[in-house]
Amino acid sequence: MKKLTFVILLLLLIIITSACANTSTTVNSTGTKEIKLGISGPDQRVWDYVAEKVKKEGIDVKIIRFSDYVQPNLALAEGDIDANAFQTYSYFQSFTSEHHLSLTPLATTVLAPMGIYSDHYQNVADIPEGAEIAIPNDVSNMNRALLLLEEAGLIKLSPNFNGTAGLEGIIENPKNLKITPLVAGQTPRVLPDVAASIINNGFAVDAGFSPTEDSIFHESATAIPYVNIIAVRAGDENREELIRFAQLYQEEDVAQLILEEFSGNLIPTFIPLDQLQ
Repeated sequence: MKKLTFVILLLLLIIITSACANTSTTVNSTGTKEIKLGISGPDQRVWDYVAEKVKKEGIDVKIIRFSDYVQPNLALAEGDIDANAFQTYSYFQSFTSEHHLSLTPLATTVLAPMGIYSDHYQNVADIPEGAEIAIPNDVSNMNRALLLLEEAGLIKLSPNFNGTAGLEGIIENPKNLKITPLVAGQTPRVLPDVAASIINNGFAVDAGFSPTEDSIFHESATAIPYVNIIAVRAGDENREELIRFAQLYQEEDVAQLILEEFSGNLIPTFIPLDQLQ
């Protein structure tokens, strides 16, 4: 019994120590504070640049690349990384709720703006009565597109419009527009056949468009649910090295690099966290 009790106590000590290690500062063999950052996207150069800035303050950033949008949050929750930067706030809320993960935003980063494109009109005000507008048909992008149409003044949505309402959330359509949901990858291809098409950032760039220059209307920094964030485990938002990492990211030199690197296709959007609520 004494041996069994000792083994149980030892196992409890290991579990408690491991849990504490997951929420404490990581220090490497040289005594330098270390951050493991998970990313998934085209912005490697930006994070490399920020890592060099942070290194000058005695913080070593190890960048870990993921090939999907699932593993970065799971790895963060499990303590394999200290932070991740790849997702919109809307996706973050949905994913963490569905998987019951205790994660929290640390800072905002960029907006990849969705835009309205047209081969026929230069201004959304010129879109005529009864015209057809194509939008993505997946739930997330469809509702984002409808919010963009409302921001452009073409429709009005229900005051309690949420992320799942879809076309039924439209309460006013003064031009009697025909809004046609399509597979997102088709939205650039139908431009010759419709008055306008709403294309998300990735497909627009792949089609050779600049979301900020070629669209006739695009999201601004007010598209708060779709701002990208740096996420950490709940409780780690007070770690000094993570706070400093976020501060050095949200500086003007990084904003300029983002604009130059992506030709304006990503918009630096450094807003306070309380605006996400």
